[in-house]
Amino acid sequence: MSNTPWWRGAVIYQIYPRSFLDTDGDGVGDLPGIIDRLDYVASLGVDAIWVSPFFKSPMADFGYDIADQRDVDPLFGTLDDFDRLLAKAHALGLKVMIDQVFSHTSVDHAWFRESRESRDNPRADWYVWADAREDGTPPNNWLSIFGGVAWRWEPRRRQYYLHNFLSSQPDLNFHNPAVQQATLDYVKFWLDRGVDGFRLDSINFCFHDAQLRDNPAKPESERVGRGFSPDNPYAFQYHYYNNTRPENIGFLERLRALLDRYPGAVTLGEISSEDSLATTAEYTAPGRLHMGYSFELLVDDYSAGYIRSTVEKLEATMLDGWPCWAVSNHDVQRAVTRWGGAPADPAMAKMLAALVCSLRGSVCIYQGEELGLGEAEVPFEALQDPYGITFWPNFKGRDGCRTPMPWTGAERSGFSSGKPWLPIPAEHRASSVQAQEVDEGSVLHAFRAFMAWRRTQPALVRGDIRFLDSAEPVLMFERSLKGETLLLAFNLSAAPVRHALPTGAWQALELPGPVAGQVEDAELVLPAHAVYCARRG
Repeated sequence: MSNTPWWRGAVIYQIYPRSFLDTDGDGVGDLPGIIDRLDYVASLGVDAIWVSPFFKSPMADFGYDIADQRDVDPLFGTLDDFDRLLAKAHALGLKVMIDQVFSHTSVDHAWFRESRESRDNPRADWYVWADAREDGTPPNNWLSIFGGVAWRWEPRRRQYYLHNFLSSQPDLNFHNPAVQQATLDYVKFWLDRGVDGFRLDSINFCFHDAQLRDNPAKPESERVGRGFSPDNPYAFQYHYYNNTRPENIGFLERLRALLDRYPGAVTLGEISSEDSLATTAEYTAPGRLHMGYSFELLVDDYSAGYIRSTVEKLEATMLDGWPCWAVSNHDVQRAVTRWGGAPADPAMAKMLAALVCSLRGSVCIYQGEELGLGEAEVPFEALQDPYGITFWPNFKGRDGCRTPMPWTGAERSGFSSGKPWLPIPAEHRASSVQAQEVDEGSVLHAFRAFMAWRRTQPALVRGDIRFLDSAEPVLMFERSLKGETLLLAFNLSAAPVRHALPTGAWQALELPGPVAGQVEDAELVLPAHAVYCARRG
């Protein structure tokens, strides 16, 4: 096992800094707050943390609009604070991964401020600039995922610039070798500081079609998206030309060559394309990214058939790469609400944690999942997310999954001495860390118990996966490694079910954490949201 890279089968705990813990009373979480709670994170039994952006930023998109990739925004602390965070995490045995946003910057970035001044300055072609059409309209039909046209007029240059996200997030021109090198240089800056890896935001958006060809229209029947809804105009096109261009592969290989100079350093790419599973397989081929994840399990479809087909499709195409799975993150409705409705069901939360951590691959667990937190209802007047404000009320944005961590049951949940940047709902305060620590039947206790058990099961961490035929709502598969095979069956529903036990000499295992299923008369008996586990005897 010592030859196995640390990240294969790792459980990575995602921390959204704004909402983790505030130590200075301004209502926004910070790096010292993360440091204060690293002992808690380590107690969960996870292997690593992924810290969402904390870089200098005007916060138009809450840190994903970066003004300086080499500095910490004062809202979150200082570089010294980050170094202390890194040292404490490592002392606790936790690896540290941080976000990197390659495809775009903030309009406040020094590179863009220079680039927009003229067409002949040293960084004139560091961003994607294009002339207007003869009638003054944008150069093509590309759309922003956050709503509207993906081009913004800049009077200084009398040209449009491209923004695949907010208009305050101009896209860099990766066709320019200097842009690629500058990107690798700041990646090296963080590697030299000691980080263990990077989660790469929207990694397939680096390159655009150099000819600026129009995207073709998408029929209404095919307007389904990952990370955007069917009523978003972005869903009306096939995005063949504004992202996922073939030139990206060469840059990923340059990036991997840099990472390979730092033993143990890892890349995890976020991929949202027309065929995200195929792109994930392509991007994780040898010499490219170490791991990839997509939005395929961050959707509304919760059937056993969908989960099976999604994992099987990736398994069939990703012959050399390594997957990473997530069912919740800072961009989507929390899974217990998305798949189970309100109020959040603790039994479902326990089962989902066991399910995602039993798939072949690594896992990202979003802060609060270990508490079984449901989606928060945030009223329009309290919304902060520009995405939600634009598409309200059909899409309420991402604030409902970004509300602060409930550490205690107090009014501000022990998160801040000031007014939290987003409201904390009463049901979250009732499910606080403090309350769950003293409740042995809590989701938190179940999460820790399952994580500890998982570490003792090599087949579950690194083994192969094979799905078995099962009727809804039962999902069933085997995990095998070096002659050992585990059988796992999950009842995805809130009603008890019975299901035929697969043929074989199975020895039931006590699976700590979720509600346990059992066998009666050669038949699986699965209470609501139960899990059954057995070893082939």
